[in-house]
Amino acid sequence: MTKAPDIIVKTLDYQPINISEKYYNKNLLILFYNNDCLGCTGRALPLAHKIMHEFNDLEVIGIHSNFNRAITKEEIIEIFTSKELPFPIYIDEEHKVFDLYQCEGTPHWIIINKLGEKYRSFFGSQENIQTRLWYSLSELMQTT
Repeated sequence: MTKAPDIIVKTLDYQPINISEKYYNKNLLILFYNNDCLGCTGRALPLAHKIMHEFNDLEVIGIHSNFNRAITKEEIIEIFTSKELPFPIYIDEEHKVFDLYQCEGTPHWIIINKLGEKYRSFFGSQENIQTRLWYSLSELMQTT
């Protein structure tokens, strides 16, 4: 088996972090999103929070992909009612990781299995995508 690619993003304090190493040997759901995307903030982020509480053996993270402008830690935290992050959020400064996974837009979901392999990929946050995402996660959890 080949080694999973390094996924280097930044913490909200703009420190580099390798997601591949940090979440090694764990099932991982990555939500690529953007603060300026209404589907992301209105549907995808709340869904990710709900999924996090539903699947015990799943790590959930958000990756904010910068497209037109840089974003601050304060801007990211500000979109949450509690003013606290519900799960770890990282920054993809030049959308390199977004491009690596050939994301179609935001929100985009990538499911990574414990081997570090891409298991499934979904674009969007509408009801049909939510159903497909939920089904895929349930399937993954039964196989690991």
